[in-house]
Amino acid sequence: MSTESDIRAFLASRRAKITPQQAGLPAYGGNRRVPGLRREEVALLAGVSIDYYVRLERGHLAGASEEVLDAVANALQLDDAERAHLFDLARAAAKRPTRRTRRPAAALPDSVLRVLASMADSPAFIRNGRLDILATNTLGRALYAPLFPDPTATTTNIARAQFLTPAGRDFFPDWETGVNTTVALLRTEAGRAPHDTELTGLIGELVTRSEEFRTAWAKHNVRLHHTGRKAFHHPAVGDLTLDFDAMELPAQPGLTLTAYSAAPGTPDHDALRLLASWAATSETNALDPAEYQGHRAFDR
Repeated sequence: MSTESDIRAFLASRRAKITPQQAGLPAYGGNRRVPGLRREEVALLAGVSIDYYVRLERGHLAGASEEVLDAVANALQLDDAERAHLFDLARAAAKRPTRRTRRPAAALPDSVLRVLASMADSPAFIRNGRLDILATNTLGRALYAPLFPDPTATTTNIARAQFLTPAGRDFFPDWETGVNTTVALLRTEAGRAPHDTELTGLIGELVTRSEEFRTAWAKHNVRLHHTGRKAFHHPAVGDLTLDFDAMELPAQPGLTLTAYSAAPGTPDHDALRLLASWAATSETNALDPAEYQGHRAFDR
């Protein structure tokens, strides 16, 4: 899709989610022809003319001032991720540089890899905006082992494995939440990097091959992914729900370090200890998780 069509779909979808009552407007008449707000109501709330707002929603964000974009974001009650996405779309429409300075892919610095390896008690990995896992520590590789079709591989793409492999579906027990999160993260990255050919290729592949991805992609949802909880079903250690914290690497624009943890004394913490035991059985983590299931009762 073009930037203009992305803008049209995004603004229309956000407008459809806000009722007149939520916006503090009177709802005249019992039959409204559109869900949510009308264009003229958004224009009123944003303090712009209806003709100008219609032009914006048709995809012509180039030239819109920050004040206008803020006013539209306020009128549509956008959250932080949606507001940032609107500004990203405006930059793309104006062909201005994105917020991040992007550099050609390069090897991760040894210092970053040492920090990653030092997090011995927490599964951790480094990913880019396309959700490529670029590096892991030992526990991170063990946790995400089901998403590596080749057990000896050092990289994988979370979205491709999630949607296109049977192991991906089994790995995320809260499937609907997992789908919405992954798609929203890719939609957010598409706004930041609209000319990333590897990203557009990945999205095109997933839209073509996965109906679930295609349906979620059409919702135009975006999100920031800094902290929260995530559930996993690991074939070697069973179910576990972990807290995660994601931190962008200032010296490596576009890269994020994500680390998982569990409170001591909880079943999830015990599962992490079991995961560490499984990881220790093979330095390359090439062991098939299914082969470990017979050891679980003994290790517990």
